[in-house]
This record gives sequence, C-alpha cells and structure tokens, in this order.
Amino acid sequence: MASPQTLAIVKATVPVLEEHGTAITTVFYKNMFAAHPELLDIFNETNQKLGRQQTALATTVLAAAKHLDKLAVLLPQVTQISHKHRALQILPEHYPIVGRHLIVAIKEVLGEAATDDIITAWTEAYDEIASVFIQIEHGMYQEEMWQGFAAFTVVEKVAAATDIAAFTVVPVHDQSERGQEIDLSKLNLTAGQYITVKTDPKDSDHIALRHYSLYSASNEKGIQFAVRRDNRNEHHGLVSNYLHDYVEIGDTVLLSAPAGDFALNQDLIQQNEIPLVLVSAGVGVTPILSMLETQVAANPKRPIIWAYACQNEAHHAFAAEVDEFLEKAETVEKHVFYFESGQLLDEAWLATLPKPADIYVCGSMPFMESMIDGLVALDHGVDSVHYEPFGPKMSLGG
Repeated sequence: MASPQTLAIVKATVPVLEEHGTAITTVFYKNMFAAHPELLDIFNETNQKLGRQQTALATTVLAAAKHLDKLAVLLPQVTQISHKHRALQILPEHYPIVGRHLIVAIKEVLGEAATDDIITAWTEAYDEIASVFIQIEHGMYQEEMWQGFAAFTVVEKVAAATDIAAFTVVPVHDQSERGQEIDLSKLNLTAGQYITVKTDPKDSDHIALRHYSLYSASNEKGIQFAVRRDNRNEHHGLVSNYLHDYVEIGDTVLLSAPAGDFALNQDLIQQNEIPLVLVSAGVGVTPILSMLETQVAANPKRPIIWAYACQNEAHHAFAAEVDEFLEKAETVEKHVFYFESGQLLDEAWLATLPKPADIYVCGSMPFMESMIDGLVALDHGVDSVHYEPFGPKMSLGG
C-alpha cells in the first residue's frame, strides 16, 4: 500500500498530469524506444503512429492513480488489460523499463513543476500499480495453455466475407519457443477468447503482434480465428494484409495461447427465462459466433435474439454458419442490418429488447459506443451488458 504522503501528492497532481497526459506518454514512448528498440517488437506500431497507444497508457495510469488507495475497484479493467499483456508476453522485467521512462517523461514535460516530492510519489505510485498487474499476470501465465509463442500450421483458409479470411491452424509438435508439445485435443477453448499472432511482415522493420478472435470454441478441426483486411489508410492493415496476401495453407504461424475475459455467463446458459441477445457488426461477429455455437450446443431451448450489422451482403460474415446454428435453436429472432440499404441497428431497435436480457456486443469502437450508450439509456443493468470492442484498449502494450 502506498504511503499516506504518496496518496495525497498523487491525488493532488492527477489533474496536472491529465492535462499533459498525452504529451507525457508521447515523450515516454520516444525515449523508451530509443533506449530499448527491441520493445518495438511488442508494442503496436500502428497504434503508436495514430496516437492511440499514448492515450491508452495515459488513461490507464491516471485511472489507477486516482484509485491508488482502492485499486480493487479497477479489478475488471486491470484483468482485461492483463489478458492482453499475457497474450503479448509482457513480462515482469518489462515493468521497471516502462516505469523508469515514464518518470523521466513526467520530469521532462512538467519541468520545474516536477518537484522531488512529486517524482518520488509518482515513482512509488507506479511501482504499486505495476505490482498489481504483475501479480495478476503471474496467475495467467501459470494457467496458459502453452508457454510463449508456438508454431501452428495453416490447414484451412477460406473467405468468410469479401474482406474477412477465416483461418484454421493445428500445432506443429515440438516447435514451441520453449520446446513443449501441444495436444490439440486437450486445449480448452472458450467462446469469446482471442489468440495473438506473431508475424514478420514484409513492410515492417519489426516483429508485429495482433489479436484475433476465435470464431469457434471447438478444437475438433484446430484453432479457428478470423482476420478482417484493413485498408483504411497507410497506418492500418500491416498484419491483416500480410495474413490475407501471403499466408496460405501449409504455411506456419506463431500463436500465443488464447486469452480474454469476454465470455458467456455460465450461470445462465442452462436456464430459459432470460434470453441471450447477441449483437455484432462487421468482423465483430467472430467471438459472437463462437458464443452462439456454445449456447446452442449446451442448451438449444434458451431463447436467442441475433442482430448483425454490416455494409452490405458481400460483407456479411459467416452467414451460412450463423444460420446453421440458429436452426438448431428452438426460439430465435434474427435481425440483419445493411448500412448501404439504410438499415440501422440503433437505439430504436435496442428499445425492442426484453428486460431482463443477457446481452453481448462486439464491433468497432464507434459501434460499441453507440450500442452501450443506447443500452444504458434504456436502463439495461451494467451486469447484463457484456462487450468486447475491436480496437486498442487501455494497455501498456497492445
């Protein structure tokens, strides 16, 4: 626990650091990568260029600092970030590097205003925050299905939509980074999880890591994940385009073990009173599809409301797979919205949902914000709305 003096100083100076937060983290990343260029193989280069990672780090540290005397209230957020860190293989030895350069950046940006007392307090605060992450991530490393990144062979690659490729991979025995053999039949996959792909793209000077959701929780065929091609601008699509254009059946990819805490409420799967509502847009359908598969396999009697939005029919991902699972359920509502046709998945549609409902949402950040704001405005309880935004989260790495 941080000392009373540290708590007082940190809370008093949080507003100042909030004002300069992005400037501090921009200097931090610049200095850290100059001193430790090897870390460019962990941190997302695209999010660096777009400024997303700077904002995410500032938000994370400042939120933790505000609750330094009661970090337990941030446990859900910390756990979510820790899943990302474990998937990226961020280790305890990385935290002192981050801390050292973050404190230097605070000094550089604040100048004379960063007194010795302030620097001492923020150093202690960072150490306290880091220790929480390290402790939680230690447990995750103990439970991961395999250690580090392991080699998998691509056995299937199909188009799930015009811009989405679906990959199926199986382990290459004795080819993991730490010499372990992976038994596919013993992998316990969970609907909503993601894997992390480690690549060496042709258009980058660094190793690149990206997270992709599982579209099936079954391990019968292998590990199955989907990748949307991203061509929004020059900063996007480094890994997705590489996987679409260069990785084919028979090639090898490196994966870290599945991670993530976006999962079905296990207490509700076997009951039929509270309907399951699955809402997604674009490639956000990927983890939602795995949840549909899991629910129907476990209890097809539970009422299901399915809603999916995308640009048009060509961009409609996993349409046949979704229909196959929905046909196995006894009570189903299916809603599809094509933006180009003027069909909107908006608050007016959300208002038709029953209460109570067990709601799962996944899509882009703007889509997520719209859905969450709408559900909150309609008085759906926090505990009944679960979501996974596709995009950068508050994280030291991803």
